[in-house]
Amino acid sequence: QVQLVQPGGGLVQAGDSLRLSCAVSGGTFSSYAMGWFRQAPGKEREFVVSIGGSIGDTDYADSVKGRFTISRDNAKNTVYLQMNSLKPEDTAVYYCAARTGYGTRRSSAYSYWGQGTQVTVSS
Repeated sequence: QVQLVQPGGGLVQAGDSLRLSCAVSGGTFSSYAMGWFRQAPGKEREFVVSIGGSIGDTDYADSVKGRFTISRDNAKNTVYLQMNSLKPEDTAVYYCAARTGYGTRRSSAYSYWGQGTQVTVSS
């Protein structure tokens, strides 16, 4: 059984940085493409970034490109999301997700999901 565990997010000020992590247990982590998605109040869940399994190719939403960085540590079965220059509009619940195969922006393509963690950016 594959499980994704996300430690707590945080409350930060605009311009601050925050790193999220997502630990995966079960399955073969290196074979999973990982994605980060977020959902703000009253809005649909949106794609943030994905990273492939073996090659580690990445794909960023335009809204976070240049500010967020995804990385993975296959030895620790963990994926990270480094968020810099945070803005109030980044406030959302952030979810990590895993799927076998390549990374994609389609949330429905991911088989496994973390529980989500709240990130709040104050102005």
